[in-house]
This record gives sequence, C-alpha cells and structure tokens, in this order.
Amino acid sequence: MTKSRFDPSSLGSSSRAVSWFLGTIVAAIVLVLLVQARFFLIPLAIAILLFSLTSAMIGTIARLHFGSLRIPNWLASATAVSLITAMLLALFGIVSSQIDAVLTVAPTYAERGQEAVAALFAWLGDDVVEGVLGAFQDINISAWLRAAAGSAGNLLVAIILVILYVGFLFAERPWFEVKLSMLFPDSKQARHISQVVSSISRSVHHYMLVKTAVSAVTGLVVYGILLTFGLDFAEALAILTFVLNFIPNLGSIVATTLPMLVALVQFESLPPVIALLAVVGTAQFLLGNVADPMLMGRTLQMSSFAIVISLTFWGAIWGPVGMFLAVPIMVMVMIVCSHIPSLRAFAILLSRGGLRMTEEKEADQDVRE
Repeated sequence: MTKSRFDPSSLGSSSRAVSWFLGTIVAAIVLVLLVQARFFLIPLAIAILLFSLTSAMIGTIARLHFGSLRIPNWLASATAVSLITAMLLALFGIVSSQIDAVLTVAPTYAERGQEAVAALFAWLGDDVVEGVLGAFQDINISAWLRAAAGSAGNLLVAIILVILYVGFLFAERPWFEVKLSMLFPDSKQARHISQVVSSISRSVHHYMLVKTAVSAVTGLVVYGILLTFGLDFAEALAILTFVLNFIPNLGSIVATTLPMLVALVQFESLPPVIALLAVVGTAQFLLGNVADPMLMGRTLQMSSFAIVISLTFWGAIWGPVGMFLAVPIMVMVMIVCSHIPSLRAFAILLSRGGLRMTEEKEADQDVRE
C-alpha cells in the first residue's frame, strides 16, 4: 500500500492564498469606507495637511527667545489656530461672493457660450453646428447652478470641521512623542517610527509650502493678465487658478482653458482670445515647469505615471478635492512603503528614480539634524 507524502510547499501556497484573499477583503472594506465616510475624512485630510504645514513653523517660533523671555508653545499653537481660522473664513467669504457673482450672470453666459462654441464649428457645416447646439441643450445648466449655490453651505460645514480638527491636533501635539514611546516600548523601533513620521512630515511640509507659494504667485500673475485684458470674472478665475495649480499636470491645463472660454464668450473676435491663451499659457508653463521643479528640488521623486494613476483614483473617490489631496497622500504611502521591506517594491514603482535620490535627500537631512 502506497503512503501519501506531506508536501510542505502546499501549506505555504495555501497560506499565501489566504493572505491574498484577506488582503483583498480588507482593501475592499477600506475602499467602501473611504467613499462612505468622505464627509469627515476629507476635512480630516485637509486638517492634517494644514497641521503639517504649520507645525514646523510653530516649533521654530516656540524656540525663539527675546533675552530671558521665550514664547510658550501653547501661545504659538493658539496663534497658529487663530491664523488658520481667519484664513479659512476669509477664503469662504471670498469664494461665496464670487459664486454669487458668477451665478447672477451665468444663464446669460451659458446662452452666449453655446453660440460662441457653435461658431467655432461653422466651417464644418450647418449639420455640425446644429449637433453642437443640441449637445449643449441636453446639458441641464439650471441643475448645475442649483448645485453650485448649495455648495456654499457644504463648504462652510467642511471649513468648521477643518478648524476643529486642526485645533485638536495642536492640542494633542505635545503628547505625540509620549504616546509614541508608550506604543513602542522598544527604543530602536520607536526611533525608527519617529524617523518615518519625520520623513513624511518634512516631505509633505516642503511640498505644501512650495505648491502654496507657486500657486499663489501663479494666481496673482494670471489675475494681473486678466485685468489687463479686461476679462470678466478675473477674481473668480484667479482663485480657481490658485486652487487648480495644486493638481499636477491636469490642473494647469484646466486653469489655462477656463479664461479662454470666458474670453471666447466675452470677445467677438478670435485674436484677443488667442493672445490671452498665449500669455496665460506662457505664465503657467514658466511657473509650473521651471519655477516649481526648481524649488521642489529632489524632495519628491515620484513617477509621473503613478501621479496620473493617483489623480484618477482619488478623483474617482473624493472628486476634485481628492485630486487636490492625491499627491500628498501618495507621498505618505511611498515613504511608508519604502520603510517596510515587504512593500519596498511598491515604493520603487511609485518613485521616479528607484528611491535612490529620495533616500540620499533623507540621509542628508538626518545628518544635518
């Protein structure tokens, strides 16, 4: 009688299959939670970015001293929260006023816009023009306007949540290191986790600082250009330019196209439209493709294709806000995966140069510290 032999490799294969199965279930649950809980997850993500952007500055202010007087940490934190609150509320007031101004004349612009766009296709024949006009008539402009009017209330709720989250994050800031040491009693492991958190904080802080500065300069330059051309909605378009420039690649294209569409409706001839497109496009190119990479340096060496995938994924889950948050989230994921041996291959795929330049940058920063 032949005895069956036990093959140890079969146990390993079944274990890997179970691990992949459980991983798929966990990924599906996380995806559902990201979609269903985005009402509070989106403000939380924005609050973490604002906290990261200002925490380094608060630490620097807290270390300042005037003779024997030092600025208390609580005073620096309270000042930061007050400034963030004032900034967000001022931004809400500006955005609300611009929404009201746009909604007032939007129906008229919608009708004129249909005629202007159809006129661009006049050389293709009357059938094409009628088809374009029919396509525009199928778009429910009034529903879009009602949705835009209702978005102001949702924006206020989101801003209040962001302010609350930022306030509590600053309140918990002095206890982060204490909690970390209690979570990881092993000093070596705690030090490693602290290095990962510091690396994420440095990268996200630098990215947000550079992007905010470049986007603000781009918005001001575009605002000046639009005023020079006498374009309507110059303030609203400048604000959109500032926000859209946080979205890599796609944002600058949309921010360049929107003024052209408004000019197409406002002006009766093509030469000023083409001139405006050329000037705005040149400004966007110089600031986005020359100044931005120069200031960003080697801090974020991410794959361009991975950025596009990240924009698509987070845009599908959280909409335009998800595209705004895609790159910072991708930075966090790449850094965490680079410090976990089993996930290092995934981090290499996300990086542009195989993590080599990123690791050199982190090593230089650790030496300076």
